[in-house]
Formats: sequence, structure tokens, C-alpha cells
Amino acid sequence: MNRKTVHVKILQALMVLSVSGVACADGNASAGEKLFTQCSACHAVGPEAQNSVGPVLNGVVGRPAGKYPGYRYSSAMRRSGLVWDEATLIQYLHGPDKVVPGTKMAFAGITSDQELADLVAYLKQQH
Repeated sequence: MNRKTVHVKILQALMVLSVSGVACADGNASAGEKLFTQCSACHAVGPEAQNSVGPVLNGVVGRPAGKYPGYRYSSAMRRSGLVWDEATLIQYLHGPDKVVPGTKMAFAGITSDQELADLVAYLKQQH
């Protein structure tokens, strides 16, 4: 799949999300912190966070995909051209391999719209 095709698929998914209200859902950061325990097997946040199986997620909201220092990303992620805003994170966490085919992130995804909003609310607080 070429870069243009990936961008078109992402835009289509974001349009669906914005129409359904998912991208605008209010998240609960406290609930998101509890959900993050699923992520903490591979990712870290906080002042002492270090790359592990996955990259550090401090400051992920607003960061270009594939750019955290010292982490070896898949070529698919490096070439994705994504920027992790709320809507893109929600779509990615719903099905990582559907948004970035070839990603190293082996995760089935989160199906609950509220859980996705909660997790993104928590990640927004991590600097």
C-alpha cells in the first residue's frame, strides 16, 4: 500500500469517526490511566520513562509518528506521515494494523469508544 492510499484510508476513517462523534468524545483521564496498564507491557510514560518494546509515550499527542528519539520504528511507521492528534490516536488504537499496515505494534485494538477516549485523555496529560 503506498503512502497516498494510506492517507486516503486514514481520512476516510476520520470522517467516519467525526460523523459518529467518537473523535469528539470526552475522555476521563483517570479511567484512561487504569486502561494504560494494558499498554505498560510495551510502553512507558512519566519522567523516568524509557523506550522498551514500544516507544515512550510522553508527549505523543501532537508528535509526528515514528519520531521518538532512540526507538527503532518499523519502516511503515516512519513513512506513514501521521501526526498523533486525538482522532488519529483513536483510529490507530482501534486497529493499529488497519491504519499503518506493517506496524510493529502487535495489538488487536480497543473496540470501546469510551475506553479509546479515556486512554487518549490520559495520554494527553503525559508530557
